[in-house]
Formats: sequence, C-alpha cells, structure tokens
Amino acid sequence: MDMKEKELTNFFYRLSKSKFRSSFYLKNKDKEYIKNKGMDIIKKHAYDFVEKRLAPSIILNDGKQTPMHGHPVFAAQHATATCCRSCLYKWHKIKPNVNLNKEQQDYVVDIIMHWIELQINN
Repeated sequence: MDMKEKELTNFFYRLSKSKFRSSFYLKNKDKEYIKNKGMDIIKKHAYDFVEKRLAPSIILNDGKQTPMHGHPVFAAQHATATCCRSCLYKWHKIKPNVNLNKEQQDYVVDIIMHWIELQINN
C-alpha cells in the first residue's frame, strides 16, 4: 500500500466514524445518472463545482453553497467533508480565505471521485 492509499484509507476510516458523514450514499437515481454520463463527465462536473463553489477565497454563502442532493457529486461532497470551506479546514486542514490552488482542487476532486467509486462498487 503506497502513501496515498494509506492516507485515503485513514481518511475514509475517520469519515466512517462520523454519523453525519456516513449517512450519505448514492441513490439508485444517482447511480443511473453516473452510468449514463460516465465517470469522465462526473469528474468534469466535480471540477466545475469545486472551481465555482469551493475554490474562491471568499464565498458569500459558505456553508450553504452545496445542495444536499440533486447531483451525485453533491452527496459525495457532504460525505467527504468537501462541501464548504469550514469542512475543508476541519477535515482536510485546507485553510479558508485563500483561493484553492490546482493541487488542492485535484485533491478535493480525487477524494470526491474515490467516494463515488466506493459507492458504485458496493
């Protein structure tokens, strides 16, 4: 197991201990949407949502910018604590009030996509 896999395993273990975070799952409708669109499109959507709703240093509606449902990525963001800057700081130690750089955006999307893949494979 390489370092990245070990970090992911540890992170997802911590998430599993949170009653709130572990209450999210992909509904059949979400799984159908992913199947119809394909993972590449879902990943594009994830990048788009992260860039527009999470990456800016100042987010006027921080804490409320990610809907609870309506897209598989939204469920993934709540499940992985990548839904707002407060959660990003608490769970991922990514500082608020600073634009997310490319590496940080890649990290967030990787976490989201990993959760989605786990959901699809279960």
